[in-house]
Amino acid sequence: MADYEYDVLVIGAGPGGYVAAIRAAQLGLKVACAESRETLGGTCLNVGCIPSKAMLHASEYFDAASNGTMEHMGIEVSPKLNMEKLHGQRIEAVDGLTKGIEFLFKKNKVDWKKGHAKFVDAHTVEVGGEKVTAKEVVIATGSSVTPLPNVEVDNANHVVVDSTGALELPKVPDHMVVIGGGVIGLELGSVWRRLGAKVTCVEFLDEILPGMDGDIRKESRKIFKKQGIEFKLSTKVTGVSVKGNTATITLEPAKGGDEETMTADCVLVSIGRKPNTDGLGLDAIGLATNDRGQIEVDGEFRTSVDGVRAIGDVVPGPMLAHKAEDEGIAVAEWIAGDTGIVNHDVIPSVVYTWPEIAGVGLTEEQAIEKMGGDKKAIKTSKFPMMANSRAKTNHEPDGLVKVIAEAESDRVLGVWAIASVAGTMIAEAALAMEFGATSEDIAYTCHAHPTHAEAMKEAAMGVQGKPIHI
Repeated sequence: MADYEYDVLVIGAGPGGYVAAIRAAQLGLKVACAESRETLGGTCLNVGCIPSKAMLHASEYFDAASNGTMEHMGIEVSPKLNMEKLHGQRIEAVDGLTKGIEFLFKKNKVDWKKGHAKFVDAHTVEVGGEKVTAKEVVIATGSSVTPLPNVEVDNANHVVVDSTGALELPKVPDHMVVIGGGVIGLELGSVWRRLGAKVTCVEFLDEILPGMDGDIRKESRKIFKKQGIEFKLSTKVTGVSVKGNTATITLEPAKGGDEETMTADCVLVSIGRKPNTDGLGLDAIGLATNDRGQIEVDGEFRTSVDGVRAIGDVVPGPMLAHKAEDEGIAVAEWIAGDTGIVNHDVIPSVVYTWPEIAGVGLTEEQAIEKMGGDKKAIKTSKFPMMANSRAKTNHEPDGLVKVIAEAESDRVLGVWAIASVAGTMIAEAALAMEFGATSEDIAYTCHAHPTHAEAMKEAAMGVQGKPIHI
């Protein structure tokens, strides 16, 4: 230990990195964290999860006031959009939380090394012109927007933007084209749709939300279509040209065919994210990435280079903030000589649209595949939110809860939900699966009434053919 300035140096202060640094410090290690941004928190806190939720929440209020929902409940208002205040509350939320992490660093005696980090050797990293040595180095540099060939993003011009630019549009677009029907595109597209934009979503695949359960994907698209989002599925974007404040998007069928064009005053490129490993000097330590640009690690997050570990978006697995956080805690515990635990089979995912979409565990398709293609080896049950009393009284009838269980053991394999509070509801399913629950365990657990969560109980009851309210 005496040969190094620090026991642990974490590169990156996003959800994985800052959590790893704090946890390592709590365990008595001397810790530094390198971060090149002016503020802590990474993409998630600065230009991702947090600011997008501030925009989503505000836009939901505006939509409820303007689409007749509030009037139906006897509240008559005439909403007026103030873009300056809308963005102001987003910035305020981000500012408060980033300063909160800075306070936690000071409280836990984590040294923030400001600047871009680059390996000199496995135990030496240059940060902002300073060489820092550590016995263990943790790479937690996160991910960035995947570029689309033949499409140039220019956030400053507000015409062709990525997810960061879509958060900062100075006015509501007349027509926004979202390239990509994944989580980020649908969330940000729904923000601007609610605020008054016409939104068209172009997706290369034949359905939106790749990776989610098939029933959930189809039902979600029906709901979004009813809300006013237009979809062009199985469609490839071959180019985007900009003239003044207008973009012309060139499209063709994914399987080939006649070309067509459409125009928009804003195009959001949202086709995924890629690991941030460029510029780290991995060559200097002989650390290679796989064909997806990820760093392979073992069960203790060790890379192939002794003394270097990696977590979060730069390693295989879902690119989710909470997955990175859990890995941050676990890697710190491994380094400190304890046992770090992350169950990668039980990582919930959430789409923060209205209604929210959430899932944990296997999709029905994955479950059947796991059972060797035998559909009879699993049981499924779906309960509609329109039959849930709380959803009904809240005028939130859209959505459902789906439970997938192994037929023989009744063990829950996956849970999927579309509901106004699905992101919160899915925690129950994750906890149940972590403890190896059966659908009967959920069905016979008393749920408070009236709550949205009762739909989870009813869906579980349905696995055995015993729902009450349908």
